[in-house]
Amino acid sequence: MAIAIDREQADDINNPSLELINYCVEEHEKEIPRLDVLFDYYNGNPHKIDQRPKDSPHDRDEIYVNNAKFVTDMMTGFMIGNPVSYSGSKERNIHPLTDALKKMKIKKHDTEVEKGLSAMGIGYELHYLSVSDGNVNPNVAWIDPRGMILVVDDTVERNSLFAIRPREKQKIDRSKYWEITVYSSFWTIIYKSETKKLSWDKMIAPPKIKENNYNAVPVVEFRNNEEKQGDYEQQLSQIDAYNGLQTDRIKDKKNFVKALMILYGFTLPNERPSEVNGSLVLNAPAKDEGGHAEFVTNTFNESEVQVLADAILDDFHKTTYIPNLNDENFAGTQSGEAMKFKLLGLLLALSVKTSYFEDGIRQRLTLITNILKIQGKNVEADDVEVKFKVNLPFNRKDVIEQIKDSQEFIPLLVSLGWLDDIDDPQEVVEMLNQQKEENMKLQAKALGVQASDSHSDLDDEPSEE
Repeated sequence: MAIAIDREQADDINNPSLELINYCVEEHEKEIPRLDVLFDYYNGNPHKIDQRPKDSPHDRDEIYVNNAKFVTDMMTGFMIGNPVSYSGSKERNIHPLTDALKKMKIKKHDTEVEKGLSAMGIGYELHYLSVSDGNVNPNVAWIDPRGMILVVDDTVERNSLFAIRPREKQKIDRSKYWEITVYSSFWTIIYKSETKKLSWDKMIAPPKIKENNYNAVPVVEFRNNEEKQGDYEQQLSQIDAYNGLQTDRIKDKKNFVKALMILYGFTLPNERPSEVNGSLVLNAPAKDEGGHAEFVTNTFNESEVQVLADAILDDFHKTTYIPNLNDENFAGTQSGEAMKFKLLGLLLALSVKTSYFEDGIRQRLTLITNILKIQGKNVEADDVEVKFKVNLPFNRKDVIEQIKDSQEFIPLLVSLGWLDDIDDPQEVVEMLNQQKEENMKLQAKALGVQASDSHSDLDDEPSEE
């Protein structure tokens, strides 16, 4: 999570002091326990803050239905299942930018970003230069929020001052040390220390300084929402309650199998059973003595327990906005408009997520274009239009019918944007016009009409001969 400080107290933000670095690292450590809990829930290892994580659910003899992973995987699919598209006008050439994004496999990278945001509510993207085929290309990497610290000023704009990446590393002799990397707008400074808290007497090597060509802090903060919360962070108690209920149900079944049997009216045999078979045969009571047997069990009403489980799940889906696809309301054929109303909560949540995701993408494009300009490729980040298309089922036939019916009062350029797989409606309109012209030429040729650009003897004046 970004740490806000007074700009005047930061001194040289391109070379922050060790005291300032240590302060930021200590403040960041306060957030790590919360992030650990959220990440462990996703990995199927739930625990509370300040508690030691347990082993797998198999070792705990517990049932764990990983609803946290379900929420994150579904949200990631809804958000990035259809990759983010980048387009620009004909007057602006953005091909160098789109080519750079393809080389860095930005679609896969965005999936990692959204997965981290959904689980922990915040994440960081590190920009760096890589060499491939003798060329220097801009590149990006997703950084876990537990391993990156962004320092901003305390103004309303939250301008980035510098970033810190502490990493514990190991030598070949298995001795460990800390590498603290500081990213500023002009320099990248690497410290190697015996301890995480930096001091000059604990340094194991002089700091290394590299030039930063991005002309800005090469770290972008992505947020899931204004509160920087994960998609299931407020539902941890519901996840625990559901898993606790399921665990108790299984234990009740096991206890039922192990129930004690009470025998009434039976007596022990007069002789001790032989050691050969070791079996014990009881003397049955007389008919008039009313002997019988029963189990001592803690009986429960399974239907009532199921009602409680369904209620917990219903509240869970309601508060996470993830639809319960097993719900009978989703069965059968539904119109596109009916589905939209059922998914209204999810669509509203996705609209918030996409707005904050786009903020991070805008900063990403600015950093990439800064490098492209150095390479002589004049591309402006403001010329790029970023489009999100949520990956939700819809009736394409209905949409096409709506486009056809709206031609009299809605321009085709506008209505084509209703289709999720069209990134540039203007390009599609031009393709349609070109196709119509070719069809007209083919039709004219079939009818024997001479094309306007053709020439034959019939065009000439008849000669005297």
